Amino acid sequence: MAHLAANADAVGNLVRWARTGEETPMYASPRERAAGIERGSRLGADELARWFTESAATLAAAMAELPDEAWRAEVVTAQGRTVPASEIPWMRSREVMVHAVDLATGLTFADLPDGFLRALQEDIRARRGRDAVPDVEGTPADVTAYLAGRPAAGVTAAGGGLPPALPPWL
Repeated sequence: MAHLAANADAVGNLVRWARTGEETPMYASPRERAAGIERGSRLGADELARWFTESAATLAAAMAELPDEAWRAEVVTAQGRTVPASEIPWMRSREVMVHAVDLATGLTFADLPDGFLRALQEDIRARRGRDAVPDVEGTPADVTAYLAGRPAAGVTAAGGGLPPALPPWL
């Protein structure tokens, strides 16, 4: 939850950048990102829930108020990629959906919309490098979980057998 709350704040920095043109990185540094998540993980349940809810609401409001021309502004992700601000909603959706599954509250990749799963598979393959990801077979949910480096019991290598393990993505 702390990771998702911190991500909403960080993505909000990109929205601010797109709106004002003032360079506002997602995080001051990778070290500061990790430290913020660690601090958040030590919060009490009520305080963590409040941070999560408020950061998500603040981000949603900022995105709703972003003028049309600002969606074309270029911003730089925490990974150093320059992207149009129009990619911000996808960045947030991807983060929320994958980590909602990680929270192990009962939501699984099989519960996510098919269109989202297809888009996430494409995104992961592109980011990992198409040559670095083996061809696998399974349900869309299991293949997506596998590509994201999460448990995916129903995935087999093309032609049978177990595919190599992939490290977590995101």
